[in-house]
Amino acid sequence: MTQLNAETALPYALKRIGVLMTADPADPLEAEGVLNPATAWGPDGHLYLFPRIVSAGNVSRIARARVVIEDGVPVGVERQGVVLAPDEGFERGAHNAGVEDPRITFLPDLGVHVMTYVAYGPLGPRPALAVSDDTVHWRRLGPLHFAYRPGLSTDLNFFPNKDLVFFPEVLPGPNGRPCFAMLHRPMWELDWLRPGEGAPAPAGVTDPRPSIWIAYADAGAVRADLSALTSLTHAAPVAGPQMPFEEAKIGAGPPPLRVPEGWLLIHHGVTGPVAKGFELSHGSVYRAGGILLDALDPSRVLARSPQPWLSPQIREETEGTLGNVVFPTAVEEIDGIPYVFYGMADSSIGVAALERTAP
Repeated sequence: MTQLNAETALPYALKRIGVLMTADPADPLEAEGVLNPATAWGPDGHLYLFPRIVSAGNVSRIARARVVIEDGVPVGVERQGVVLAPDEGFERGAHNAGVEDPRITFLPDLGVHVMTYVAYGPLGPRPALAVSDDTVHWRRLGPLHFAYRPGLSTDLNFFPNKDLVFFPEVLPGPNGRPCFAMLHRPMWELDWLRPGEGAPAPAGVTDPRPSIWIAYADAGAVRADLSALTSLTHAAPVAGPQMPFEEAKIGAGPPPLRVPEGWLLIHHGVTGPVAKGFELSHGSVYRAGGILLDALDPSRVLARSPQPWLSPQIREETEGTLGNVVFPTAVEEIDGIPYVFYGMADSSIGVAALERTAP
């Protein structure tokens, strides 16, 4: 394995390819944008995009579209309808509803695609899972539950949680047992639920800014019953804001990609104001970068990019529902080249090529 340290610049870069998908003005389900997609290869050999589509009133659904590939490059999509809508009670509130920001990881050990998504229900954003073996039909496993850790002196299930993504391989867990590992991003804010409650961070957490955490599901239990994927243990912080382009908060992007140095996590970093509650953070800037995690212990950071790999530049990235946003959420290899799919200004979807910049 190539040896790097936490101050070493990662030998990767993102090269913008172009806009892959924009909202269809004739479709009321896309009235407020298409954004933040997942991806998966179907059993028919085609690549599919799973965008978050937003209708009037900020109601989100998850759609499916076949990715059109020309000369090895993704250039467009063919829409194929909605695969997940906020139909369950935990995905709806009295004045809100949504299934949002999917990430999909194929788990070869189980032979299924696992979709993490954010259910925007009665108590705000709550993480949930769905699974599929054909990428067409998705079965909900329900909301996630984080086991209590006495050392944290709090219940992680109190808090909103976003940016959830599984690693594609079984890995050693903190207890020495094989596990499926998942990254997530809890937010220490309870004023939205109970005014005056504040932001009580767990014991030992000295930086309250939203950061990347990890948690584990026991592989043996999951093999016996897929619903065990919703039961997470050993939750712990992995990486917080550190570089200038991350000064407000960070979050995981696509499923971690296995590279010679370890696990490459493409992530987003945010600068500028962070809105309270669940309002849009107008005035903030979202950029994409990279974090390298240890191959056998993904809770250990080996290196991270000191500068962003992709920043808002073109009109689709600077103007939209929330301007100045590039938000990576999926990565797939096409003809030997990894392509990263990302949200643009909370309104459209772009694609960039992941390039290696050094041997």
